[in-house]
Amino acid sequence: MPSPDIQVLQIVGYKNSGKTTLLCALVRRFRADGFTVAAIKHDAHDFEIDRPGTDTRKMAEAGADFVAITSPRRTAWIAARPASLDELIGHAAHADLVLVEGFKDAPHPKLVLLRGEADLPLLGLPNALAAIVPSEAGWMPHAPGMPVYRLDDVEGLYAFVRALLT
Repeated sequence: MPSPDIQVLQIVGYKNSGKTTLLCALVRRFRADGFTVAAIKHDAHDFEIDRPGTDTRKMAEAGADFVAITSPRRTAWIAARPASLDELIGHAAHADLVLVEGFKDAPHPKLVLLRGEADLPLLGLPNALAAIVPSEAGWMPHAPGMPVYRLDDVEGLYAFVRALLT
């Protein structure tokens, strides 16, 4: 279970709603103000992070269930098992803010990206705080008690999220 002191914010929505675009924009904005930011992404598919031919790929192909590599500037590891969001957040305990892409059912505060009116049920997710619509959207959702932002309003979203941080 992650420490209750860790600030976690989820960015959720369906495929091609702009989740990664928004997460990256918020990372850049928080980093510009000196925050340490961790990013965690949920992938419903079987992703590949290690390139063929690298030593760590050879170790995994040999059957290692856990492979790690470290250098003076970074560390990475790959485990041949899924990890819970809480476990991943625990690894990010050093960060001022953990931005999570996906994990819709997790209990953390959420920014909800809507591609269109068909996505409105996402506003019923636990801890949905704000709705975000495409910058060019010709509609705005009815979201009582919830602010609505356009995807390109990074400064507005940044100010909203900053106000949430304790």
